[in-house]
Amino acid sequence: MKQIPNIITLLNLFFGCIAIVYILQPGLVPLYNSGDLAMMPDVTQLGTQYVSIPEQMFMASLFIGLAAVVDFLDGFVARWMKATSAIGVQLDSLADVVSFGVAPSLIIYQFLRLSFAQQDNGLAVNTIFLLPAFLVACAGAYRLARFNIDTSQTTYFKGLPIPANGLFVAAFPLIYWTNTYPAVTRVIINPWFWYAMIILLSYLMISKIPMLALKFSNFSIKKIIPFIIIAAVAIISAFFIQWLAVPLSFLLYVILSLLTKQSKQV
Repeated sequence: MKQIPNIITLLNLFFGCIAIVYILQPGLVPLYNSGDLAMMPDVTQLGTQYVSIPEQMFMASLFIGLAAVVDFLDGFVARWMKATSAIGVQLDSLADVVSFGVAPSLIIYQFLRLSFAQQDNGLAVNTIFLLPAFLVACAGAYRLARFNIDTSQTTYFKGLPIPANGLFVAAFPLIYWTNTYPAVTRVIINPWFWYAMIILLSYLMISKIPMLALKFSNFSIKKIIPFIIIAAVAIISAFFIQWLAVPLSFLLYVILSLLTKQSKQV
């Protein structure tokens, strides 16, 4: 029975691996005969020679989301069953770095390829321009290693939690292929947008900025107000801007963390 939380944690890793498979499935495919692809749904024309098949990236977002649900449950189950262990902590970090570090980095990698594909000779872009995507995974691994040896993070996080990073990035395949705002599409297929995101996300994860966490030594309504605000904004905005509600909620989470940091001891 004590291994049940660890099995749930490994399910997080399993979902992360499946997400990676789906991320690597699409990419740019040679367009030999456009008629052969006429019956495929959601085919995005990138030019006269190449197309991108987005369905697999949708599935990657789904599995990263499932990994996040499982990541929440394993800790809850471990505490409920009084089965917390040192190996469980290590397994949780190893699973998180794959599901919320490596998988999101690959999403960014694919979006960088898609962005450069819009340019003349963009499909021949040097790989060196795509490799910065993996700085996000490196920053996530560093953040988790620091978390594992830091016993002071009992009521808040130091730096952006890696699951928040994973969910934020996982929203972009859904945003890109479902949004109806041309301006949003133009931003997402701009490589400089992704370079900015790489810098921002990596910095937030390796920083020691106090971030809100659902971990309280003593429960009070005041402490959960920020999460109520974030949940309310996410639900309401989803009706109007669909998946764009995810980055909006992420931004609100960061802002509220910064506004409340004065009450925390770093």
